[in-house]
Amino acid sequence: MPEVLKAPLVVEFPFTRSLGPVQSAFLTGLRERVVLGVRTRDGRTLVPPVEYDPVTAEELGDLVEVAPTGTVTTWAWNHDPRRGQPLDTPFAWVLVRLDGADTALLHALDAPGPDAVRTGMRVRVRWAAERTGAITDIACFEPYTGATPPLTGHDGHFDDAVTGIVAHARLDYTYSPGRAQTAYIDALRGRRTVGERCPACRKVYVPPRGACPTCGLATSEQVEVGPRGTVTTFCIVNIKAKNLDIEVPYVYAHIALDGADLALHARIGGIPYDQVRMGLRVEPVWAEGARHPDHYRPTGEPDADYDTYRELL
Repeated sequence: MPEVLKAPLVVEFPFTRSLGPVQSAFLTGLRERVVLGVRTRDGRTLVPPVEYDPVTAEELGDLVEVAPTGTVTTWAWNHDPRRGQPLDTPFAWVLVRLDGADTALLHALDAPGPDAVRTGMRVRVRWAAERTGAITDIACFEPYTGATPPLTGHDGHFDDAVTGIVAHARLDYTYSPGRAQTAYIDALRGRRTVGERCPACRKVYVPPRGACPTCGLATSEQVEVGPRGTVTTFCIVNIKAKNLDIEVPYVYAHIALDGADLALHARIGGIPYDQVRMGLRVEPVWAEGARHPDHYRPTGEPDADYDTYRELL
C-alpha cells in the first residue's frame, strides 16, 4: 500500500460587503472614537447595534452613544494567540457590557494573566493608533478603575461615513486525501487515471473516495479509465482569480472519462471558449513534470451522442 499523502493547505479570500445605515454608523463611530448602539422600542440599547430587534424583528435605527467603559460579564483566557487575533501575547476574550448598553460586546482584554481577570471587573476601550472604520479600531480593552467619561453627544450622523468593508477570511489546515485518493494521485504521476469500482452497483468513481456514494459500500477494486472523455456540462469563467495565470475568459467543464460513472472537472483549452459544447470529445494535455493534466483539448472525434452521457449530468 502506498504512503498516505498529506499537505498543508490555505483557503483565503477577501469578503466584501456593503453596510446598512446602522452598521455604517457604528463602524464610522469607532473610527471617530465614538461607540454607538441602537435603541429598541422598549428602551433597550443594543451594542453592537443590529438592524432588526432580535425579539420583535422590528426595524431599528435610533442610534445612541454609549461610554467606552464597561463591565466584564464573562471571559476566557487565550494562552496561545493565533495569527490575526487582536493581540500577539496571551490575553482574555471578554464580553463587555459598556456603560449605557444592555448587551455585551465581544473583544480582547489585555491583562498580565488569568489571575488578573474576573467577572465584574471594570475595563475601558484602548483605541487603535490608526483607525479605518472597523471593529479593529478598538485595539482591545484594558483594566480601568476611573470614572465613566462624559459622552460626546454624537447623534450617529457622519458626513464621510464608511459604506463598506473588506474582511479577509483565511483557513489554514492539513489535508490528507486518504487511501483511495492517494492511489489516484500516485497514478496521475504516471499519467494514468484510476478510479474504484463499487462491488454492488459496479459503477466506477473518479476521483475515488473509498466508498460508493450510492450504496455506501467500501471500494477497493481499481479501474483505469480514460484518458479521453466527454464534456457533459461547462461554465465560462470571466473573473480572473488571484495567483492563477490563466487569461479570461476560459472554460471549466465536467468531463466524463471513458469508463467512468462520475464526471470530474477540468479546464478546457485548445479551442475558443465560445466553441466548447456538451458532448465535445476531449483528451488530457500534460505539462512537463506536472502531476496532473494541465487542461483538456478536443480530440477531433465527432461529438458524443447525448444519450451516452445524460446520466452523468
